Amino acid sequence: MKPSIFGYQAPTSIEEAISILAGDPDAVVLAGGQTLLPAMNFRAANPSTLVDIQHVADLRGIEVGADVIVVKAMTRHREFELDAEVARVNPLVAEVMQHVAHVPIRNRGTVVGSLCHADPSAEMPLLLVLLGGSVIAQGPSGQREIAAEDFFQSFLTTARERDEIITEARFPVLSKGAGWAFDEVTRRHGDYAIVGVGCVLSLDDGGRASRVQLAACGIADTPVRLNEAENTLTGTVLGASDLDAAVAASAAAVTQPDETHVSQTYRRRALGTLIRRMVTTAAQRATQMETA
Repeated sequence: MKPSIFGYQAPTSIEEAISILAGDPDAVVLAGGQTLLPAMNFRAANPSTLVDIQHVADLRGIEVGADVIVVKAMTRHREFELDAEVARVNPLVAEVMQHVAHVPIRNRGTVVGSLCHADPSAEMPLLLVLLGGSVIAQGPSGQREIAAEDFFQSFLTTARERDEIITEARFPVLSKGAGWAFDEVTRRHGDYAIVGVGCVLSLDDGGRASRVQLAACGIADTPVRLNEAENTLTGTVLGASDLDAAVAASAAAVTQPDETHVSQTYRRRALGTLIRRMVTTAAQRATQMETA
């Protein structure tokens, strides 16, 4: 199929892009286009105007600070994946990025575009939620920062207002000595996750978990922070019984209903398996960091 007729605007400033959005209720921002354009071809999306932001210089680049990685709106997945400074301060990023679609798509698709699309089975929203990151939205009334937990509201739905542009995403760096891990279950490599789990944790001097961050995608209508499992594991030595308790505590987080090829029961089992593996891997890496 072909898309319905649409207009095209290529602003060179953020202010100009916002002005176009504010003046047309059916205008849509075009960044990488790896999801939007196929949706238009199937006429699942029918924007009146595409506001192409690739010519806005202020929306390009990555800035690595002491505590946070700032990813501008036109930063491609592949740039984020291969950035050496990002890998140094947060190696989890590259590990997650390897699961995002395929290299040709990562060459064109943008990190912020994936966040705004808000597919609950996608890796980028999970990463932002797992790390406790945020996005910056800019509209006619100015800028505002939206925490990841507030940004993702439902399936393909975010807290971004129609006349706002998400100008950047902010991913915290990993704390010193923290371990990390991510993996997912998919039908084929590059597909959206049936279930994905990310973990970041720190150990105290006695080998107990002093801080645990766990999040999952594919199990609900948004990426989910597994708070009950985190609380269950904090203060433990992360033994088999501790992991069993965390898995049991996370079962209720799976709310995605049965589908033709995937049942809710399967998702719960996959979630439990990934929690055990990711926590164990993150703990091993944290131990290696201490002895390095």
